[in-house]
Amino acid sequence: MVHRTPCKQSETLNEWTNSEVYLKLENLQKTGSFKVRGAFNKVAQLSEEECAKGLLAASAGNHAQGVALAGRKKGVPVTIYMPLATPEAKVQATQKYGATVKLIGQSFDEAYLAARSAQLATGATFVHPFDDLAIIEGQATVAMEMLQQQPDLDTIVVPAGGGGLLAGTALAVKAIRPTVKVIGVQAENAPAIFSKFHERKGMIHFLPTLAEGIRVKDPGKVTMNIIQNYVDELITVSEQEISSAILFMLEREKTLIEGAAAAAVAAVLHKKLPFTANRVGVIVSGGNFDVAKLGECVTTSTDYVNNF
Repeated sequence: MVHRTPCKQSETLNEWTNSEVYLKLENLQKTGSFKVRGAFNKVAQLSEEECAKGLLAASAGNHAQGVALAGRKKGVPVTIYMPLATPEAKVQATQKYGATVKLIGQSFDEAYLAARSAQLATGATFVHPFDDLAIIEGQATVAMEMLQQQPDLDTIVVPAGGGGLLAGTALAVKAIRPTVKVIGVQAENAPAIFSKFHERKGMIHFLPTLAEGIRVKDPGKVTMNIIQNYVDELITVSEQEISSAILFMLEREKTLIEGAAAAAVAAVLHKKLPFTANRVGVIVSGGNFDVAKLGECVTTSTDYVNNF
């Protein structure tokens, strides 16, 4: 039901980092993101009674498309609540997969609360974007494929928002290759998991970010428990670093990636890994980028051409 996506070595990143870097290109996945893996796995496990109630979800974009496609394949109606700031490309793609889209709130968290209220009112079956073991297990297949394609990796770098991909990666990696380090990456402007992982107290300040797909204020309880027990380290990257990673992938690797995926690439590109790594796998989580923001990337990354 999903593609086995390429795991491509980047010669440019090899030379720049003095290590071997492999890019797991989930931007080439169905719907343009890894999210379809978890959605298919969850929907496949639903009973006829649960499906008959219709599916309901909240999403910043990629989970929406995954649930919409999974629902269409199973003949189940799907309604998705998305933030008002969701890129138009993601909204249109979700609608083309047959889902009804309702735009509400300024953030994923506000859209999530609206979706939960709708669930109580309608009795629809809610498909959580990350805090569900069936979703996490589906996302774990990304890492499982990576280790089949490149079994000698010593480090895997993963973008993190709600934590489903990071938790799934950690579970898979520690079961198959326990010595492999798993590093989660968040945007500096949306560091919820980073702050909890490092037990930082006080209010977390959230700002706009190009990585809107991982701008989640309240990561899942299930995902955080797994992350705290199995992930080796959490780091953050700046907006300038994210922007330059998008441009790097477009210019040097000839592929378009979104801000969430660029966070993981940026950690390697800007040499921010906390461990010495010789063979690094980077999960390029998605490619659903609003091309209208390319100008913003160029403006933010004024030193890009000179550095790379």
